Amino acid sequence: MSSTIQRQRAAARARLERQMGERLEEARKRKQRSAVIGAALALLLVAGGAFWLVTAMGGDDETTTAAGQPAPEGVVCTWTPDDPKANPNLKEVGTPPTEAIAKGTQTMTINTNLGPIEATVNTAKAPCTAASMTFLAGKKFFDNTKCHRLVTEGIKVLQCGDPSATGAGGPTYKMAEENLPNVTDPLQAYPAGTIAMAKQQQPGTTGSQFFIVYGESQLDSSYTVLGKITKGLDIVEKVAKDGNAADKVAPKTPVTITSLTLTPAAS
Repeated sequence: MSSTIQRQRAAARARLERQMGERLEEARKRKQRSAVIGAALALLLVAGGAFWLVTAMGGDDETTTAAGQPAPEGVVCTWTPDDPKANPNLKEVGTPPTEAIAKGTQTMTINTNLGPIEATVNTAKAPCTAASMTFLAGKKFFDNTKCHRLVTEGIKVLQCGDPSATGAGGPTYKMAEENLPNVTDPLQAYPAGTIAMAKQQQPGTTGSQFFIVYGESQLDSSYTVLGKITKGLDIVEKVAKDGNAADKVAPKTPVTITSLTLTPAAS
């Protein structure tokens, strides 16, 4: 009887040990499978992260290239104050920003009582002058002003841009000259159709006054070339043909600027 019981206990213990072994083996296999799966997932995450990083950075580069256009080249301009107490013909409208774009061209439209005159302004080569003219035009500085001077001998120019029409007016600041002609022959410096800035004898005295060259003129290369007339030069030629007024300074046929604007040229 006791031997039978012992055999039964031994068989039960063997079954238990076998079951425990099977469970341990199954647990080991599950752990191994989990480790393999975990490693695979980690590898996928690393690969996916690298792919995302490369894609994201590449996308940023493409966006920058497509949308982030290079900033236009600029210059810093100096506006030298002029004293309106010493010269009552000056008109106070403030000063332009000191930073100016030095790129491309602008279209200047001078609307007059005789019709429109248009010019291409060389913003790249005369950035500070162009910035000043744009600023003044925005302030309506030139609106309803007279072209106060016509010269028909030696030089052939119509001069405008002085709100006081005295020849001494302008804004309450001056600037340095720029884009000066690089020629030795004074007859070639400012050909017909040139629009340039008037100034006083000393350098750094450019203001708002400008002149339109309508014929051969002997001028030294000290005046800023603003640009070139593209439309309406015939208006100036007709005014010049009519000659001067009784004061021998103003044109006989009055020229009034009703408005003046500068806009970026179409690309």
